[in-house]
Amino acid sequence: MTLGIRKAVAADEEAIWAILEPVIRAGETYALDPAMSREDTLSYWLGADRSTWVACTAEGEIVGTYYLRANQAGGGAHVANCGYMVASGTHGKGVGRTMARHSLDEARHAGFSAMQFNFVIASNTRAIALWEELGFATLARVPDAFIHPHKGPVDALVMHRRL
Repeated sequence: MTLGIRKAVAADEEAIWAILEPVIRAGETYALDPAMSREDTLSYWLGADRSTWVACTAEGEIVGTYYLRANQAGGGAHVANCGYMVASGTHGKGVGRTMARHSLDEARHAGFSAMQFNFVIASNTRAIALWEELGFATLARVPDAFIHPHKGPVDALVMHRRL
């Protein structure tokens, strides 16, 4: 699948929501309230403290989105943090990998020296495999930090890599 990645604009909100809603409602990979409203979800994903991007097919269909922000304020602002979601039906087609590589380049360009994921759900093995392939190391494993709707308590990982 040939993809382009560009900054999100207000006109993308409906397509972004169509990607975010099923993931959030499923409650399996993000520590967000599954009952979050559309407005709260879009406010979170498109917040002023981050830059938000969309992955588009050659035909212009938005099939993924990610945000890039500082992991912490002040003394921690040199470390980036991202969140990624892909449209259902596109898993395994390189959308997440393309966005991840793009985000690493954008983070470097923005002056970040590292990227850290604070809460990778251990049962999200596809994401963990991608992060490891891209050079992320697991720094910590937090036992039973996430209540998975089908698996019960599962661990969360803190993953990091220098840029």
